[in-house]
Parts: sequence; C-alpha cells; structure tokens
Amino acid sequence: MNNRTKGFIYGAIAAASYGMNPLFTLPLYAAGMSVDSVLFYRYLLAAIVLAILMKIQHQPFAIKKNDIPPLLIMGFLFSFSSLFLFISYKHMDAGIASTILFVYPVMVAIIMGVFFKEKISGITVFSIILALSGIGLLYQGDGEKPLSTVGIIFVLLSSLSYATYIIGVNRSTLKQMPTAKLTFYALLFGLSVYIVRLNFCTELQAIPSAWLWGDIFALAILPTAVSLVCTAMAVHYIGSTPTAILGALEPVTALFFGVLLFKEKLTPRLIIGIAMIITAVTLIIIGKTVIKKMSVLLQISKK
Repeated sequence: MNNRTKGFIYGAIAAASYGMNPLFTLPLYAAGMSVDSVLFYRYLLAAIVLAILMKIQHQPFAIKKNDIPPLLIMGFLFSFSSLFLFISYKHMDAGIASTILFVYPVMVAIIMGVFFKEKISGITVFSIILALSGIGLLYQGDGEKPLSTVGIIFVLLSSLSYATYIIGVNRSTLKQMPTAKLTFYALLFGLSVYIVRLNFCTELQAIPSAWLWGDIFALAILPTAVSLVCTAMAVHYIGSTPTAILGALEPVTALFFGVLLFKEKLTPRLIIGIAMIITAVTLIIIGKTVIKKMSVLLQISKK
C-alpha cells in the first residue's frame, strides 16, 4: 500500500469517526444525562487517552510560559464549540446539525477576508452564497415545520467557535506545537468550562449503566482521539487540502446514523440543502488550488 492510499484511508477514518458524535451522544441524552455531564466525561477521558498516547510517543508535556494564555483561549474556544454543538442536538436532528457545523471553512474564509484582509475570490463569494442557500433550505425543514431557530443558532455558534480556534492556532505561537500536545491541553483547559458549569462537579451526573459507559468511552476515543490521530496522519501523507475535502464524510456519517438508528427524516429538500453545503465547503477548500492552476495554464497559453 503506497503512502497516498494510506493518507486517503486515514482521512476517511478521521472524518467518519468524528461524524459518530451523535451515535454515542444521543443514547446518553435519552438516559437523562445533561450536556455538561456528557462533555465533562468526554473531555476528561479524551485527555487521559491523549496523555497515554503522548507518553507512548515520548512527547514531552512541558510547555512554555508564554504558551499558557493562548492555550487557555484555544481551550475555551474548543470547549464552547463542543458545548454549542451538543446543545444543538437537543433542538434539532443531529445529522442536520453536523451538516451545518461543516460550514466552518466558509466562516474561516470570511473571517480571514474581513479581519486579516485576505483576498476573497469569486469562488469564495459563490461558496458563501451557496452555503447560506443550503442552510436556508435546511431551515425550512421537512415540509411540516421549520427547523428550530435556537438549534441553528447554537450550531452556527459552534461552527464560529471552531473556525476561530483554527485561525487562532495558525496565527499564534501554537502553530509549531505538535497536534497531540495542542489538543491535550485544549481538552484539559476546556474541561474547566464544564467543571464550572457543573458547579465544581457537585451537579455531575453518574453514568447510569455499564452499557452507557461504553458510549462515553467510545465518544472520548473515536470522535476525539482516533479522529485527531488519523487527521494528523492523513495530512502527513496527502496534505491538508485532500484531508479537508475528505471531511465531507463527517456530516454524511452523522446523517447515516441519524436516519438509520434514530429515525431522523431525510426529505429531497434536506438532501439538496445538505449537498449545497458540502459543495460550498469543497469549493472553499479547493478554490485557491483551482485559481493557481488556472493562472499557470493562462501563463503557459500566453507563451
């Protein structure tokens, strides 16, 4: 098996495993667990898994003093992204929420254009319009009633938090930090959000059954640790752009489990809206590459 094939396999596993968030979260909600309790266990166990991974890889845990403030901020952004997404699951179908969350690359492009004066191309403008149109179709729901406005607001806030996290990491001293260490500390500092929200764990709920412990461990390992490691491996083998395009499997996986196991509705209108969002994000990701190739071809043709 060549490295390119390995990269595509790792990228597909990373995206599909992240799309499993609803698969393990919704049974915990059905058992009466709160958003904060679920995320507390997820962040705690995921941090332990990453600590073990770092130990196996002989990665040092030491961080510089000037890395602590940006790590705190990134941890809070990472944590609030999870919090808003998991709250949105309470108000709308998880598969639809995961699809709307996928607009974060569009938000990254907008933020970079508005605040960092990065040039916004015609492809980016078209992608933004396409993504907003797709969200508009999703908002109209399944023909009986529109989706929850509160749910859409929360998932968009989740997407915005994650987009800000990505930009913050790439625009700070954390850019050179190994992925596992960065995510370990983001989880560790992000855990403090749930400790405070749970009134310093006095309101932390016990996990009701051994079966649900399996959901908690799976939530900490598959959509978190496995997704992280496989993403890093995919970027190493095939680069960030193909890995990001494979990220389209995230909402597809969430929709698959939502429809198959949780009886979520999927109408032609919703399918079109989902396809528009995935297309918009893919265009954002490959847009710069397409423009560069077109420029090269134009230069060659002039010669």
